[in-house]
Amino acid sequence: MPLDPHAKRFLDMMAAAGSKTGASDTIETRRNAFARLMALSGPGPALVGVVDKTVARPEATIPLRVYTPRRATDRPLPAIIYFHGGGLVAGGLDTHDTLCRVLAVGCDAVVIAVGYRLAPEHKFPAAIADAEVATDWVCAHATALAIDPERIAVAGDSGGGTLAAIVCQTMRGRHSPPIALQLLLCPVLDFAAESASRRAFAEGYLLDRATLDRDLAHYSPGNLDRMDPRVSPLRAADVAGLPPALIHTAEFDPLRDEGDAYAERLRQAGVPVRYTCHAGMIHHFYGLTSVIPAARRALEAISGEMRTALAEASQRRSRPA
Repeated sequence: MPLDPHAKRFLDMMAAAGSKTGASDTIETRRNAFARLMALSGPGPALVGVVDKTVARPEATIPLRVYTPRRATDRPLPAIIYFHGGGLVAGGLDTHDTLCRVLAVGCDAVVIAVGYRLAPEHKFPAAIADAEVATDWVCAHATALAIDPERIAVAGDSGGGTLAAIVCQTMRGRHSPPIALQLLLCPVLDFAAESASRRAFAEGYLLDRATLDRDLAHYSPGNLDRMDPRVSPLRAADVAGLPPALIHTAEFDPLRDEGDAYAERLRQAGVPVRYTCHAGMIHHFYGLTSVIPAARRALEAISGEMRTALAEASQRRSRPA
C-alpha cells in the first residue's frame, strides 16, 4: 500500500521546514523536537482522576502518573503500566499525557505511566532498573490502586516498547499472578542486525538511522553488547512462557521487520500473539493523531483490541484448571 497521503504531507512539511535529525543534534534539541512531535497527539479526553505519585529508591526516585477512567462499576479495573517512547533519551510523563488518557478511556483501564531515568545522564541499564521497580511497585499496590492484580499489562511505544519487552523477559515468573499482557507499539527490538526495513526507510520517514544510532550512543556506557537481550530483546535465547502479546508496527517504519520477527518468535514458542502492521503508516503514527486521521482510527482499534484482550485474560483466569 502507498504511504498514507496525510502522512506523506506531514513528512513533506517536516522536510520543507528542515526538521531533519542528524548526528550533530544535541540532547536538548532531540528532547525539544520530540516534545513538539508528541504535541501533535492533540488534546486528550477528560478522566476521573490523574494523580502523580513517586516510588522512592536509594538510587532514584521514579515519578509515576496514574490515569483513572470513569467507572461503570465498583469492581477493580485492569491496569496498564506504560513506558513512554523517545529512544530512551527523550520523552516523559508530559509528552505522553494524551496517549495515556486515550488508552485509559479506550481500554477502560487504569494507566500508570512511568517516568524512568533517561540517557545520557543515566545510561544502560538505569531505565530497565526503573521499569522493573515500577512494575514491582504496581503489582504490590494493586489493592490501593483499585486495580485487578490478574489483569496487569505492560505497554510501551518505540524505546518504551523495548522496556516493556525486556520487563516481560527479565521478570518472567517473578509475580503471582503474572503479567497478563504486553502491548508493543513500533518497538525497538534489535540493534544487533540491520533489517530490510531499517535499510529501506533509513531516511525520510521520520525516524532515521542517524537518530537511532545517536540515541544508542547516548544510552551506551561504552561497552554495550548489542546482542544482549536487555538491549535487543529479539535476541533472547528463550521467549517461552512470556505474556500474550499485541504487537503493532507501521508499514513505512525502519523498525517494522523486528516487530514482525519478534511476533514470529513468540508464536513459535507458543506465546499467544496478535500482530498488526498498519498499512501506509510511519513510525510514531499513534502520536500524530491530530494530523493523520487514519492514525486516530488505528489508535482507537488498538485500544479496543487491548480492552478485549484484558477481558479475555480475566476469563482465562476464571476458568477451572
